Amino acid sequence: MKKLVLLGALALSAVLSMPSFADEKPLKIGIEAAYPPFASKAPDGSIVGFDYDIGNALCEQMQVKCVWVEQEFDGLIPALKVRKIDAILSSMSITEDRKKSVDFTNKYYNTPARLVMKAGTQVSDNLTELKGKNIGVQRGSIHERFAREVLAPLGAEIKPYGSQNEIYLDVAAGRLDGTVADATLLDDGFLKTEAGKGFAFVGPAFTDVKYFGDGVGIAVRKGDALKDKINTAITAIRENGKYKQIQDKYFAFDIYGK
Repeated sequence: MKKLVLLGALALSAVLSMPSFADEKPLKIGIEAAYPPFASKAPDGSIVGFDYDIGNALCEQMQVKCVWVEQEFDGLIPALKVRKIDAILSSMSITEDRKKSVDFTNKYYNTPARLVMKAGTQVSDNLTELKGKNIGVQRGSIHERFAREVLAPLGAEIKPYGSQNEIYLDVAAGRLDGTVADATLLDDGFLKTEAGKGFAFVGPAFTDVKYFGDGVGIAVRKGDALKDKINTAITAIRENGKYKQIQDKYFAFDIYGK
């Protein structure tokens, strides 16, 4: 009987010591669900995409419950600062300018920016052909800053939009001459769709660290220890194969980069 009691106590102790989602407060993650294939809405209204799957994998690794909070991209950092969310996982590039407001984890992917215009449009490396062209960019993005500081002085007319999906509509309708955004986003979210027929990448790839940073990371509040926990989790899912499993679901190449 004593052995049974002892074994029961040991079993109960083991169960109680096991990590569970109940041990931690839910992790509120901000995301803009209008950025396929990284984050978008399925027909049933649920969020799908690479960012969403990576976030859920990280929460599982950290043994916390993910609570996703949808927000327009330019409102994500303000929402983080007022504690509406605990982290931003929404394809946000790590830049020196943003580091003044938030802390970033290590990168979880890295791709260049590109310009999309009508197929056959000639754009040289010096970009002088963009004079007088209407170029759509997502408001609050690194691509908006790049366009205003690099393309606008060349004579391009920069048009900010609330979401990349709105830009696609106006590019397809001819109200915009083109758009600058993440190359993978443009390829999967526009060029491979029916609306993107007749359009193509033009000009050079844009990789200037001044504008496009050191890859894409997860933003947290300044000084928050959550950064180190997420970094540990990123390393873990890279090592245990979970990252590659998610990557291969969306991309036919190594999106993590060098």
